[in-house]
Amino acid sequence: MAKITTADFKNGMNIIQDDNIYTIIEFQHVKPGKGAAFVRTKLRGLENDKNIDKTFRSGESVESVRVERHSYQFLYREGDMFVFMHQQTYEQIMLEERRVMAKEYLSDGEICEVLVDVERDNVLYAEPPQHITTKVIDTDPGLKGDTAQGGSKPAKIESGASVNVPLFINIGDAIRVDTRSGEYIERAKS
Repeated sequence: MAKITTADFKNGMNIIQDDNIYTIIEFQHVKPGKGAAFVRTKLRGLENDKNIDKTFRSGESVESVRVERHSYQFLYREGDMFVFMHQQTYEQIMLEERRVMAKEYLSDGEICEVLVDVERDNVLYAEPPQHITTKVIDTDPGLKGDTAQGGSKPAKIESGASVNVPLFINIGDAIRVDTRSGEYIERAKS
C-alpha cells in the first residue's frame, strides 16, 4: 500500500481510514485567512457502506489502496450465498448476501461488476449493471387509452422485484430498469 498526501487526492481514489477502505467522493482544499490549510472530504465506505465527512490537515499522509473492477457472471443463489463466475478465468466465487448490492434485480446470467482489494486479495462487493433490461412477468392488464394519464402501476419482473411502470406496460413486455433507484426507465425493444 502506497502512502500519499492530501495533495494527491482525486475523486474516485481509494484510501484506508479507521481500518476500512473508503472512496473519495469529493474533496476541497480550504485555506482559511487564519490558521493552517486543510482538506475537507466526503468518503463512501466500500466495506461498511457508510458515508462520512472527514477533514485532513494539508499535507497529511494516508494509505492508498488499489481496487480493481472485474466482470463476473451471476450464476445462482444458494441459501444466503451468491455464486459468481469470472468472465475470463471461469473461476467461481461465493459472496455473502450483504456483499451483493441491489440483489433484488439480479437474475441468472446477469453480468456484474465485482470490486476486489488487490493488496489484500479480498472481494469487497458485487453490483449489477446500473441499467438492466428485463421482462415483466406479472402486472395488471393495460387498457386502451392509458397512455395519456401518466399514472403508474406495480409490475413484477423476472428477478422477482417489483417496479412501478406506466399503465400501458403489459405482461411479457421488455423494460429497462435503473438498479440504483429501482425506477422504470423505458420500454425496451424485444
